[in-house]
Order: sequence, then C-alpha cells, then structure tokens
Amino acid sequence: MNKYQIVRAFTIVLIFCGLGSCQKDKDQRAEALFEMHCGSCHLVPKREDLPKEIWKKEILPNMAARMGLREDNYNPLKGLSYEEMEAVIKTGIYPLSSTITLQDWQLLKEYIIAGAPDSLNSQVSQIRSSELSGFFPIQISFDQPKQRSYTYLEFKQALNKLILGDMAGDVMVYDLKNGLTAKGNYGSPVISYNEVFKETFVTAIGNIHPSAISKGNVFKISGSDTLSILSALHRPVHTVTEDLNDNGAVELVISEFGDLTGELTLFALNERGEYDKTILLNQPGTIRVVAQDMDNDGRKDLVALTSQGDESITILYQKQDLSFEAHKVLRFSPVYGSSWFELLDYDGDGDLDLVTVHGDNADKSYVQKPYHGMRLHLNDGKNNFTEVFFYPLNGATRVVTSDFDKDGDYDFGLLSTFPDYENAADRSFVFLENKDRKTYSFETFTTEASLKGKWFLMTSGDMDGDGDEDIILSSFALPFIPAPKEYAELWKQEAIDLMILENRYQ
Repeated sequence: MNKYQIVRAFTIVLIFCGLGSCQKDKDQRAEALFEMHCGSCHLVPKREDLPKEIWKKEILPNMAARMGLREDNYNPLKGLSYEEMEAVIKTGIYPLSSTITLQDWQLLKEYIIAGAPDSLNSQVSQIRSSELSGFFPIQISFDQPKQRSYTYLEFKQALNKLILGDMAGDVMVYDLKNGLTAKGNYGSPVISYNEVFKETFVTAIGNIHPSAISKGNVFKISGSDTLSILSALHRPVHTVTEDLNDNGAVELVISEFGDLTGELTLFALNERGEYDKTILLNQPGTIRVVAQDMDNDGRKDLVALTSQGDESITILYQKQDLSFEAHKVLRFSPVYGSSWFELLDYDGDGDLDLVTVHGDNADKSYVQKPYHGMRLHLNDGKNNFTEVFFYPLNGATRVVTSDFDKDGDYDFGLLSTFPDYENAADRSFVFLENKDRKTYSFETFTTEASLKGKWFLMTSGDMDGDGDEDIILSSFALPFIPAPKEYAELWKQEAIDLMILENRYQ
C-alpha cells in the first residue's frame, strides 16, 4: 500500500468513526428527549407498548399539540362546542407557542417510531379455561321500554339490596323478592349512592363523555328533603362519605376524574354548615378511593387510584385533623388503562396487599394489549409493594375479591369491558379459583352466559341470603367499543340488565 492509499484509508476510517459518533450522539439526544417529554408528568412508557400505526396516527399528533405543534394538521379543538373550546384553551394543555424545536420534534418522533413494533402479541387466547361450575348464571331483564346503561352498581350489605344508577340519572333498588324500585332522578348519570348518619349522599357526574366543563353535583337527602350541596364538580366518578377525623361529621372525598385536568378533593363542613374544599391531588384521572388506616396510627388514611396520565396508587396519610401527606406507592405506564383496585390481606401476614386491574381501552390507543390484566402486589409491612403475580386479560376493568369457595384463601372475579372478541370472546368474565396461595396457582373458569351481555360494572354480595357471596354484573347498552355485529345484535335481542352469578360452592 503506497502513501496515498494509506492516507485515503485513514481518512475513510475517520469519516466512518465520525458518522458513528454523530449517530450515537443523535440516539442519545433522542432518548433524552423521550425521557424528558414523556416522563415529566408520568412514568415513561415503552416504545414497544404500542404499534407504529397507533403512535403515528393517534398518540404523536396529540403529543405534538401538547407541545404547541400541529402534526398533520391535527386540531385538538375540532368538533368541540364553543363552550368546550373555551374551557379546553383555559387549561393550557395545548399551548399556542411551541415548547420544542421542529428539529428535536422530528428526532423524537423518529426515535419513537423506530422502536415501536408493527403489532402486539396477545397471551389471553392461549390460557386454558374450564366452564364455570361454582356459580349459576341468572340473567335478568327488567320490564322497561329499553335496556338501561348502568353507571353505578353496589351491593349494600346492611340493606341486603342492590343499588343501581344509570345514564338517565335514575337511582333504583333491586332485590330478588321485590324486584326493581325507583328511588329518584338526579339529572345526569349517577356514580355514587352512600348512606351515612341517617343521611344519603348521591353524586351525579354531569358529563359522562370527556369534557373540560364542570357540571357534576352532590345531593344530600335528609328525611323528605333533597338538596344540591355541591355543584360544578369536574366529572366526579367516585365519592367516599366518611367521618375521617372522628368528630361526628361526614367528610366527602370526591374523585373529580375530569379530562385534561382534574383533581381529588376533600369537602368538610365548617362552623357555618358550609363545605370547605381542599385539593388533595392536583391531577386528572382519580377513579377510586378507599378510606383505611394504612400505618396503624389510629387515623383513617386514603388510598387512591389514578387511572390516566400518571397512573398510580397513592396513599394519603392523615397526619392530623384532615391534613394529608401523599406518597405514591405504585406507578404504572400511562398506556395500562388502570381501572380498579382492592385492598386485601392476601398472604395472611397482618398487613394489606393490593390487587389492581388494568385494561381501560376507550382512548386513542385502542388495540388488544398483552399487559392488560390483574396484578397482585404484596406489602412488606411498611407499605412498600412488590408485584408477585400477573394474570393477563384484555380489557380488564373490575375485580371482586373474596373467599368465594370458602377454602381459606382469596379467589378473584374479573370483568373485561374490552375483551378480545376475535380470539377470546368468552373472557368478558373470568373467575380465578385459588388452588395454592403460596405459588399463586389459579384455575381459570369462564361461562358462555357472559356472551349475552356487554358488561360494564361488577360487585359482589349475598344476594340470595344463603350465607355465601354471589357476583353481580350490570350492562351498558350504549355502544362505545368495537364489537362484532353478531354480538351487538345478540345484546339488543337479549336486553339483559343484570347477570347474577349465584354461588353454588358447597
């Protein structure tokens, strides 16, 4: 090799090294942008959690709008009323000026798409199941002009009755002996009905669909009087009525789910008999709260599930009279669709563990997701939780926990509002019978009866008064999920309002 060839070869090596260095710097820059822009408000999702097409068509345009850019002429205000437009603009979620350069946005977008798969793999259809034998399905259709869509369902043990609320704002009571009895109408979909201290508190959501406008209400029924005590709530979806500080007065903890914005709020009576408001969590998506003393100090704490954005479980420790300190104890990817949780002492060690379900699929990323399902998290005694078991179930949205077969351990009933109709249609309800608590061994049961309705809510209780717990599912007639035409026609024909799974374990 002559001198010229040596210099040329050395130059080529330098060029390739430089290009490699530039590419490395570019990749590091893209990764840093991903961490910064996707992790500033919630856990950083994985690029492989969604297919390329969903990233391209649904997620990235909205993400760009949140950074002041308009990707592919995407307009987040399109189709909204003037009132809704004004409310959305006031949130500041979609800024008028960009918070990222076009060069960085292009780099970020290319990085996300490059790491996303063409499709997602599902595990659900591979799980074997047996026909449900421990429960007998009883399907109930009320004599109504049309099938209802239920937005609230809870079995009240003290009343031995089922309380239902629906899209029309009606509250009803149901039991097997007397049937359905109307209790009143509250103007918009009812999501909570709580009786405490000889008073009843009813919460109505205002807007069932995503909205920046606050139209929710809480009504108090005392004797024959019904009063609206709280108004302009931002899409409340859950209410706790509890005397949290043991002073003889009821506090209300309201999950104002909201939409782009929202909050978890506490309302407490003052000396004038009015409710003072305290914001406990300033973020949207809180869907369920349980009052429970989690640190054994004699004060009632709050355990809250946030189900969009920063999907998480937060324990709000009550330090003194209605003063709370928030600690996030679990966080989930923002694409999980966290929907419900229950507290239970699964392993019998004296502290409370958590079971969570993930599968809300009514958003911009509709696709069957392999990370949907139920997760069991054990408590180390100091409220540090570790996931020890995962059961995959597409579209999982509710769980009930109890020793249904009375053999000394916890079993689980799982509801899927967004099942995989193509590959596992019968998994809209799944029963997991615990076979070995220590090894997390469960036998899976399904029932063809679940195909006759589109289920939205689930609760459990001794409906027939025979000493064991039954499981109750309620329907939602309005279409809001992709479903095969054959099932949609079947649901309309059957018009089932409730399915009671009567416990037949001996």
